[in-house]
Amino acid sequence: MMFDFLDLEKLVYDSCVGVGGVGGILPVVISASRATDIPAFYGDWFMTRLRAGCCVWLNPFNRKKYHVSFQNLRAIIFWTKNPEPFFCQLDELYQMGLTYYFQFTLNNYEKENFEPDLPPLAKRIELFQKLSERLGRDRVIWRFDPILVTDNLSVFDVLDRLETIGNALAGFFTDKLVFSFVDVDNYFCVKRKIRSLFPKPRELSITEMQQAARQISEYNKKWRIEVASCCEETDLSGYGIEANSCVDAELLRRLAPNDLRLLSFLSRTKKDKGQRKNCGCIVSKDIGQYNTCRHNCIYCYANKSAKSVSKDSNHYK
Repeated sequence: MMFDFLDLEKLVYDSCVGVGGVGGILPVVISASRATDIPAFYGDWFMTRLRAGCCVWLNPFNRKKYHVSFQNLRAIIFWTKNPEPFFCQLDELYQMGLTYYFQFTLNNYEKENFEPDLPPLAKRIELFQKLSERLGRDRVIWRFDPILVTDNLSVFDVLDRLETIGNALAGFFTDKLVFSFVDVDNYFCVKRKIRSLFPKPRELSITEMQQAARQISEYNKKWRIEVASCCEETDLSGYGIEANSCVDAELLRRLAPNDLRLLSFLSRTKKDKGQRKNCGCIVSKDIGQYNTCRHNCIYCYANKSAKSVSKDSNHYK
């Protein structure tokens, strides 16, 4: 059952008693989350709100609180670098009859300490494999995100590490690799954090991007998985690499061929205008909060600082 705007206020307030906030949103698809790692840090909060039928989302620009009702919810896209704390929730999530899949970011910047609070790489590879064995390889997408270079770390150094991870995953544990190149110039907080380690942070050149695409395409001759780029202006289709839709209508259709409510939504939905120009995602509601991810990756646009993370994480209590 779908609700028009006149039904929205009563529905949301009735279903979110005691949560607090203003306004109301009724998503069919939610992202959990581009802004923070909910499976790693806030899985208990997420399941509590899912059972209650709603949550509160804080707009990062105007700081207003909005009700998000799960009345119409049919699909969830999880974004994580460490799903282990969420494993114990997967059975209950399955019983709720919702469609979901994971965008699992698995990089290797251990030597540079770009991702200081992640488990060791070997552990993360093991977690990826376990999640895939449990859910199926089509529900666990590998992200190498972002490709980041410095004066002492060339694009070929990074690609060697990407190949090692890919050899551990491809063939058994995933059907898809999504990668992106670091975005420094558009995010002041990213530039500031990277500058704390390297005096002159920079983005990759077009030549470096093309070198990366060419090499990944070569690796994929043995992997034979789908490879896509995320939010890149540079056309890489000549290397067999298409622009990605991380919130992917086609994948949701394959995963839920009998969910008529979801299929109806997917037949009508369009590109999410709230995302960047080159983003191919369909409409979803992200329920995560900025400044709450405790991985403290230096390239992250969603955290201003470790201090802000400590303060804003109270949202999930």
